[in-house]
Amino acid sequence: MHYLSDFSIKNRKRRQICTETNQLKNINPSQLHKYHPPDLSSYFEKIPFQIKAKKSENALPTISSRLRLLEYILSDIDRGDLPAKDHFVGYMRQRYRRNCRPNTLRTAATSIRQFLCFYRETGKQHIEQITREDIGAFTEDLQDRGLKPNTVSTKLRTVYAFVRFLIEAKVLGYELLERRIKIRLPDRLPRAIDPEDLKQLLSVIDQVRDRAMILLLLRTGMRIGELLQTKAHDVDLNNHKILIYQADKTGVGRVAYYSDDAKEALLSWLRVRNTLEENLFYGQRRSSLCYEAARGMFNKYLDKAGLSYSGYTLHCLRHTFATDLLNARMPLECLRVLLGHTSLEVTRIYAHLTDKTREQEYFMAMERILKGETDADDPCDY
Repeated sequence: MHYLSDFSIKNRKRRQICTETNQLKNINPSQLHKYHPPDLSSYFEKIPFQIKAKKSENALPTISSRLRLLEYILSDIDRGDLPAKDHFVGYMRQRYRRNCRPNTLRTAATSIRQFLCFYRETGKQHIEQITREDIGAFTEDLQDRGLKPNTVSTKLRTVYAFVRFLIEAKVLGYELLERRIKIRLPDRLPRAIDPEDLKQLLSVIDQVRDRAMILLLLRTGMRIGELLQTKAHDVDLNNHKILIYQADKTGVGRVAYYSDDAKEALLSWLRVRNTLEENLFYGQRRSSLCYEAARGMFNKYLDKAGLSYSGYTLHCLRHTFATDLLNARMPLECLRVLLGHTSLEVTRIYAHLTDKTREQEYFMAMERILKGETDADDPCDY
């Protein structure tokens, strides 16, 4: 049975829209690179040409990345030999209709496929036979493979979401949700980059684009996915801010502000970047820069700075941003908005890293202990 719908098959046959490449022949990009008004949106409006699609009565709208991903997932399910393929397809379509982001669709498809493959290897073919022991055995298998607790927990939540879908479809009973298997996650503190390490890292960045990227991540607190998706017209140089219309993780829009040193690095990049590219940062052979390339760039500078074994990641720049602002006495609620957190409890974790009062009280008490100034008769609060 083929699971691709008629509209998906038609989308695969859509013709690519031709661009008016003749307009580009008479353009000298070097003349455009030198022009940078405060607002980049007004800059692009004044460009003496635009890349427009040829108008045609038979032209169809371009297919979205979410729909392309859904088609790929459904095609992959169709080729595989999995139990409950019909329900798997139905669940993925439901996720798509609920406007889940591409990463969410990809994670769901991968986790459920892994579970169904494991379920098949146990000798069962009918999804109605699933038990709590099957879910527990799958969880143990993930742990035995050395996956991190957070990864196991994410996959387990996805499996339970699929189970709930099957319950609503009257395929399974509610007893599977009565005693859910839970993974105890480590309560780790976010890791900020040490000031000396940060100074060493910034000193070895010799590429204009890379310096602009790293300083923007450090001064805005943006997630790397958000920065890679930023368009050039989202930047407001006059007001030192970047408009994030939809956050990469929460889907909530916000405004990110950046400092003077980040602006200086950004202006240096704008002087040399290709103004024909829509994205603020792009790769050599594609219009957007992928996460793997950004991570490789960051690791290259860590190695150059002698910090390759420090364990720092791109996300540590976001942690450093939050820690520095709290140390500068920014209110926690204000920081929550800047970081794009939906819950204040998530932002409150950074307070554990920056509680200077507790730190001072500890060292004052320890100094009295070392000097022998403690008095057993002093009243204590318990």
